[in-house]
Parts: sequence; C-alpha cells; structure tokens
Amino acid sequence: MYSPPPDPDTEQRMRAHHARAATALDVQTESGGEFWGWAGRTLGAQARTAAGVPAWLRLVSAPEDKASGKLWDGALDAQHAFGDLDGHRPALLGVHDAFDDGTAYRAELSARVDEPVLSNDPILQRDLDLPASWWEALAGTLEKLSATSTDRVAVREQYLNRAIPEFVGIPAPAVTCWTTAHADLHWANLTSPLRLLDWEGWGQAPQGFDCATLYAYTLLQPNVAARVRATFPILGSPAGLAAEATVCAQLLQTVARGDNLTLEDQLREWARDLQRRTTAP
Repeated sequence: MYSPPPDPDTEQRMRAHHARAATALDVQTESGGEFWGWAGRTLGAQARTAAGVPAWLRLVSAPEDKASGKLWDGALDAQHAFGDLDGHRPALLGVHDAFDDGTAYRAELSARVDEPVLSNDPILQRDLDLPASWWEALAGTLEKLSATSTDRVAVREQYLNRAIPEFVGIPAPAVTCWTTAHADLHWANLTSPLRLLDWEGWGQAPQGFDCATLYAYTLLQPNVAARVRATFPILGSPAGLAAEATVCAQLLQTVARGDNLTLEDQLREWARDLQRRTTAP
C-alpha cells in the first residue's frame, strides 16, 4: 500500500471518480481507509452491495490511449478464465468504465477478502509458519492455473534472450514448456486461508515461473525459502532453469534501477548458482 499521490489534483480526481463508480455499481463504500497504488494510479476501498454483500471497489486510471491490453483487462480476463478458482481468487462482481478529459477509469468490484495479506511488502521480512494444508492448496491452485489455456503473455521470449545474459550472465535457457502463470506471486498478494490477489499481469510464462517468483521474494527468510523449494521441486531442476533465470534477471534488473536492494546479495548468489548449473557437466 502506498501513500496518497503527492499531486492534490490527482488525489481529488481519483476520489471523485471512485465515488462515481460506487454510485454506478450501486454500492456503498465503508469506513476503514483508502488503499492507494503506486503514484495514485489505483484507489481501493471496502464497500458493500445493495444486497449487503461485502465487496472491494478498486479504481484504476490510465491515459485513454493506454486503456487496453494485458494489464487493463487482467482482472476481467481472469474472471472469464478462472471464476473464483475454487475459492482461492476473489470473484469479480462488476466492472464500470468511464472516460474524462483524456483519462480512462475502470472500476472493478470484487468479493471482499477479509484476511490480511501475509506481508505488507512483496519481500517476506519475517518467518512464517504456515500449515501444510496452505502449501498443498497453493500447489494445487498453481497446478490448475498452469493448465489453463490462454493467449495472454506474461513474459516474452525476447525478454529472456536479452535480459538473462545481461543480468544473470548465462545464455537464455531453452524454454521446454510454456504454462499459464499468475506472474506476480509474492507475499503481499497472498493470504491465509489461501487467496491469490492482483490478477493484472497473468499469462503465459516459462514453466515454474510462479514458484520461482515466490522463491525470489522469500530469499531473506531461509526457512520459508526451503519450504518453497520443497513444495515446488521444479526449482533446482533442469525443467525450471528457464523460469528461475528469468525471475532472477527481472529482479536484478530492478536492483540496477535502485529497487529491491535488500535482495541484491541473495539474488547475486542465486545468479552464481544458475551459472554453476548451466556449466555443470
């Protein structure tokens, strides 16, 4: 969760359109605070439908000529593809689009998830003692997700070919299998009982991509990282090499931009391990 945008005009504009979307979708917002996304791009709040169903109303904005494509349609596409994913994904209850002065606004009304996320930061900062049933549910959900057919693309092969040599120092491994991934699987998008949040960027990625992503964001917590590897044996296997190298490259690229600096040492050690695996006889 981010602070309100520093620009008061953006803050006022987003609040006004959030209120209009609540009226259009026939919901009442509730007290409990606003939840802002990066640079004021999104604004979320608790709501309740006319029938009294607890809900979550999220507004996203973009320049009108950018209001299309994978990220813009992610939640709606996910609803069509997965529904509530056996209760592990908040169902999308309604969508409302509006346009004003060159800006597009999409309001997404979803079933409310009352459980808090497992971390306020994507990077896990503390040890977690999750029950075996939680890990089993996660593995089963990712398996079902991976088997879903889609033409959405989360990671492009061109990116692998460019970024892996640059940031990991190895040739891009061949991708033997592309599967469907959530593509943003970190601890601020997970709850217990299991819910997977934030479905903007899902799509095709190298097999094991979600497992590798979760592992990367767990590197500061060795006990939990070991549990991730034990739950997902594709990590460390030849079949998972492309996914691991891709995620490692992605996060090292963010480090180069000044983000995720607390992970830098662990990511560089991971890159060295990938190099050893690539050159091992």
